[in-house]
Amino acid sequence: MHLNSLNMSAIIFIFQLILAVILLPFHILYYLGIWGLVLKKAFPLFFSKVIISYNKEMKEHKKTLFSNLSIFGSSKELRLLEIGCGTGANFEFYPKGCRVTCLDINLNFKQFLSKSLAESDHLKFDGFLVASADNMTSVADASMDVVVCTPLVCSVPNTLAVLKEAKRVLKPGGAFFFIEHVASTDESSWISFFQKVLNPTWQLFFDGCSLQKATWKDLDDAKFSELNIRHIMAPTSWRLIKPHIIGYAIK
Repeated sequence: MHLNSLNMSAIIFIFQLILAVILLPFHILYYLGIWGLVLKKAFPLFFSKVIISYNKEMKEHKKTLFSNLSIFGSSKELRLLEIGCGTGANFEFYPKGCRVTCLDINLNFKQFLSKSLAESDHLKFDGFLVASADNMTSVADASMDVVVCTPLVCSVPNTLAVLKEAKRVLKPGGAFFFIEHVASTDESSWISFFQKVLNPTWQLFFDGCSLQKATWKDLDDAKFSELNIRHIMAPTSWRLIKPHIIGYAIK
């Protein structure tokens, strides 16, 4: 695309306005607080279906990323906190004997954890906490060896607050593992264009999830002692979320 930035911004705004008019009833329900209640109930069911294909597509990336989890254990048992645990799709990748605490803001995900729990007898579970990842007051300071986040911060407005909380609950030398879809770094690409056009609509139907997060910048700003990060085009059929970052940061 060869349009200048002013023209491109105008085109994006026009498309967003058209979509907003078409979807006006949903926006009204959102501002009345009704749509949020519907999503809170319906989204876990939808997510439980989608995550199956996503997990298959990302399996090799997850296996590689989580292969070194055990080295961050400070004792015989690795204590791991998964924030935004959802349906427990990551459990199969965790090492035997790992003690897992699950945290999600949506209590309705708890019922979908049962299948993953039943299939994960190699793990020990320390409970399910209902809280936002940017305000985990129920988790003690320096109590975790590892915090896992895959993907989550797309749905939390303040990414730095999430990272600050992750650092707080990690023990010295502990690690924050992440897989996140992010904004395309190629501003001239069609993916970038459609991410910008569709972001308001995407957030409306995907429980606040943003297509335009530059999470790699927030990780830099969080000032971990070490940051290992890769930008990839994920092998997912959802083209809008192909741009991903993957890696881990050490406290």
